[in-house]
Amino acid sequence: MAQLPNLTNRSSFLILWTGQLVSSIGSSMSGFAIGIWAWEITGKATTLTLMGFFSTLSSIVIAPVSGAIVDRFNRKLVLMVGDTVAVLATIIITLLYLTNHLQIWHLYLTSAVVSTFNQLQSLAYSASVSLLVPKQLYTRVSSLEFLSSYGSNIIAPVLAGYLYKVIGLLGIWLIDISTFAIAISSLLFICIPKPPQTDQNENPAIWQGLGYGLRYILARKSLLALLGVTFFFWFAHDVGDSLYSPMILSQTENNTLVLGTLASAAGFGGVTGAIIVSTWGGFRQRIKGVLFGMIGAGLSKIVFGLGRTPWVWIPAQFCSSFNFPLNGSSDTAIWLAKVAPNVQGRVFAAHSLALQIASAFAYLISGPLADNIFVPAFQSEGILTVFFAQFGTGTGAGIAFLYVICAVCMLIVGLIGFSMRSLRNLERNTPDHDEITV
Repeated sequence: MAQLPNLTNRSSFLILWTGQLVSSIGSSMSGFAIGIWAWEITGKATTLTLMGFFSTLSSIVIAPVSGAIVDRFNRKLVLMVGDTVAVLATIIITLLYLTNHLQIWHLYLTSAVVSTFNQLQSLAYSASVSLLVPKQLYTRVSSLEFLSSYGSNIIAPVLAGYLYKVIGLLGIWLIDISTFAIAISSLLFICIPKPPQTDQNENPAIWQGLGYGLRYILARKSLLALLGVTFFFWFAHDVGDSLYSPMILSQTENNTLVLGTLASAAGFGGVTGAIIVSTWGGFRQRIKGVLFGMIGAGLSKIVFGLGRTPWVWIPAQFCSSFNFPLNGSSDTAIWLAKVAPNVQGRVFAAHSLALQIASAFAYLISGPLADNIFVPAFQSEGILTVFFAQFGTGTGAGIAFLYVICAVCMLIVGLIGFSMRSLRNLERNTPDHDEITV
């Protein structure tokens, strides 16, 4: 694992990371179980994708002010508020479930509310990293975030898939609530330094934060090129990813154990990739890590979409997730190095807004595309069954075909990235924030 700085900052970072790991395990279990419940109730891919849409939409709404809030207010407090709102939302839907009043729209609403504060929490966490660790460890420390998220995927899905049949949604939500309590408690023991204020942007008006972040990125062509490539990569990814659960459930007769096993395979792949990046430190030219990660993920997902059995899905899912720590930690390290800590909240908010718009549009169109176009085209008399017989017929076949199209697009985006000079030369053309003389 990466060597972290000593004294107070080292302890604070490790406690912060551990608390988020525990919380992510509970959240993953809860999200996994809710997805199964919603699919069983409706049998429509659109139901699941709309949860992602409303969640992303609320993040877009808060984005114009989220960066300035994070830059202005205590980042530790912002983290605590995010966890508190999440646990309160879980308690509310638990009470609705106990009184037999829980409906799909309740999940849409609570997901939107929680996502609003998760946006602030995520920005506060990202903007705190550069205050706790030196820049030579940015790639390694960023990989620990992937170790946390994918580590929770090793345990949470299989455990949730099993417990869903034993203790149901209620029991899983109670576990989720307890993990939030641990995360909130852990924050009481840490200290996150305030960022140094060095220019006229020390006290920006809250409503001006997003505009500043957008102007900052637009003024730096290499960072804009990086954001553009990332935008299209994640759009293609999210269209396919939003259909992942209904694709597997429809092809396995709602076998939650298979779905959980695949999620655990993803977890093992992500943890393996994160450990390697954390130990290795990534490419010296971090942009190579971003683009090679895109290409590797695209190739793996093509194989996954073409598969028909767990014997193909499991290794393909492992390989797919293996690439994301390299891609994501390299991308994060670039932004941490190029953007000064005192404006990271606003710049990261603009960056996040662009990717959330991609995700929202992906979630909005993926369900209708699957339910109304690709699934009918792969019924027994469907138009595409003649040309793509290897996908089979039925709901799962139609969704799998769309999934493969998305994976091919991910691969193409990574290849295009290598052809862009402004992107290849990003780290040479754009100096690190601590190398700029004022």
